[in-house]
Amino acid sequence: MLNRFADSIAVVTGAGSGIGKQTAIQLAHEGARVILVGRTSSKLEKVADQINASLKEPTAEIFTADVTNEQDIEDLGRFIQQNYGELHVLVNNAGASGKSTILEMETSEWDRIQETNLKSVFLVSKILGKIMIESSEQEEEKKDLSIVNVASLSGHKAGAMIPHYSSSKAAVINFTKSLAVEFAQYGIRVNSVSPGFAETPLTEEGLKNRRFEEAIQRNTALKRVGKPEEIAHVISFAASKESSYMTGTDLLVDGGWMIT
Repeated sequence: MLNRFADSIAVVTGAGSGIGKQTAIQLAHEGARVILVGRTSSKLEKVADQINASLKEPTAEIFTADVTNEQDIEDLGRFIQQNYGELHVLVNNAGASGKSTILEMETSEWDRIQETNLKSVFLVSKILGKIMIESSEQEEEKKDLSIVNVASLSGHKAGAMIPHYSSSKAAVINFTKSLAVEFAQYGIRVNSVSPGFAETPLTEEGLKNRRFEEAIQRNTALKRVGKPEEIAHVISFAASKESSYMTGTDLLVDGGWMIT
């Protein structure tokens, strides 16, 4: 295992399952002290226990928060400042989806998806980004500072019955570019990763349908569904100094869906 994040402090939102869980595991095994953020403490605790049991010393802890709630994120910021005083890596992974046509969709459902997928990225990046800026200004030995926002294949290609999800993820890709421009002056790189169909809680129900899974395989060049750890590897690369000349970029990890 590489040691790309030695002595780094990292935050992963939506870390209780799926891509967030695997990303937290990946970062921890590469040397980072990882703060797992999510709404369900029991899920976060299981992931933290798994990480800490696999390493020589504890490197993961949890912080329960609703990433759409500004006060919760302010509390998270104070927790980081009081306990670590710095932050080097931020992965905005928390997300939600649903199914509905535009004509049948309730406004509350539209708002729920936009808040979870887009507003959260804004809030967390704004509030924790200030800590990252302070880290950049205070450190004698500069560490690589990086934000990775998890977008989606659906941000590139609209999907049936998910207009709220597709639009929110397209906005995350564009917001990433804006953030990259603004944060470049502080030495903070900002990129996004757009997973295709992977085995996560968001796709779990759909993948139980054999016809749905076969349709994914038929339309994907690699003829299979992705795994959360395959996405986590790319997120880790985007967060690491190995991508030090890359910012404002979206990395599409879709098994070749867009080329078929």
